[in-house]
Amino acid sequence: MHNIDEGSGEDELIKLLLKRQWELNSLLEVTQAINKNTAAPVLLQMLEVILKNYLQVGKLRFLIEKQGSYVCVSKYGGEFEGVSVLHKACSLLKKVKTPTALNGYTDAVLSNYNYFIPIYHKNRPLAYALIGDFTLSGEMMSNDLNFMQTLINVIVVALENKKLFRERLQAERFQREMELAVEVQNMLIPVKIHKDHAVEASAKYLPHQDIGGDYFDFFRLNEEEFLWCIADVSGKGISAALLMANFQASLRAWATVEDDLSTVVKKLNQIVILNTKGERFITLFVAKYNERTRKLCYVNAGHNPTILFNGNATQLLKTGTTMIGVFDELPFLNLGEVTIDPGSMIFNYTDGLMDYELEQDIRWNEGKLLSYISENGHLAPDKFNQNLMDYLGRIIKGKRIDDITLLTLRIS
Repeated sequence: MHNIDEGSGEDELIKLLLKRQWELNSLLEVTQAINKNTAAPVLLQMLEVILKNYLQVGKLRFLIEKQGSYVCVSKYGGEFEGVSVLHKACSLLKKVKTPTALNGYTDAVLSNYNYFIPIYHKNRPLAYALIGDFTLSGEMMSNDLNFMQTLINVIVVALENKKLFRERLQAERFQREMELAVEVQNMLIPVKIHKDHAVEASAKYLPHQDIGGDYFDFFRLNEEEFLWCIADVSGKGISAALLMANFQASLRAWATVEDDLSTVVKKLNQIVILNTKGERFITLFVAKYNERTRKLCYVNAGHNPTILFNGNATQLLKTGTTMIGVFDELPFLNLGEVTIDPGSMIFNYTDGLMDYELEQDIRWNEGKLLSYISENGHLAPDKFNQNLMDYLGRIIKGKRIDDITLLTLRIS
């Protein structure tokens, strides 16, 4: 009898050693697959094969934490209960951090399984596995449960690393997109100070972040005329920057061949609609000035009204149309026209100038802006822009929450 018992013990030891060798081989195969950057579904399929075919696990539910909730990434055997039901059941075991038998639990879901295997990282639950239809005992059972936990942990870490890698790639791609957008926008910004016999112009551009949606332009059409535009494109990033680049090219192309500013704006609307399919829009103020006639023609397309100050009074230039890029055909379009007195100042801005986060009981609005212009409109354009921003920072004590573009002109 002693020899028989001794032989049985040796047989169990050999089985255990063989099983340990098989487990090492299985872990090696999974590790090699991870190192080859094997797709997540394949890794989960390898897990199922090992559990089902080699460990004789009849039922599996494998849940992984994802953005604050849980998803079931692998399951087989029995009728599927639903992720919310499974997660609620596993929550009853939130203090359990080692493989645990479920034979003492009366919960309707947990009672259908034999073992619960949790995966934690620094006290944070990453995954849960429920094992069912699995009947071993003794040292073999303890060995198999520990192996399952090790195997599942290796796969969870691999999936987590894949997620982190994807997030890093996405962050790098976003950073590169922002860099490209900044490069594109910098190429679009014209010289910020211009001065000749007929006009002095100065611009100040303050993006709220690295890349904004504001745009301005100023250029001569011929010896007697010049044109400028200030605009705000919806959205940010490389797509908005590319839209601005296309918009600038279109504006310059049409303005040089078409005398009627209304026609230019209609063409711009068609181009924006074609490029964005109505998903983006642009507000803009575009104006053309003739030095000989002293006539200013303009179109305000849903933009903050440009302010004309002749030294005595201010005038809001509102005539025009709705924002472009919204309607296939602009529902209305009126051309504004005004005669410019010598020495007049024309102040253009984007809505970021009015979108300040202010202290309590302090208001910054169009009325205060008009008063400021009346008091300071004699300043040179560059000095006016700088003083206005200093005033907002010092007196209003506002915190800007959007891009700000100022374009100020003095007509001789």
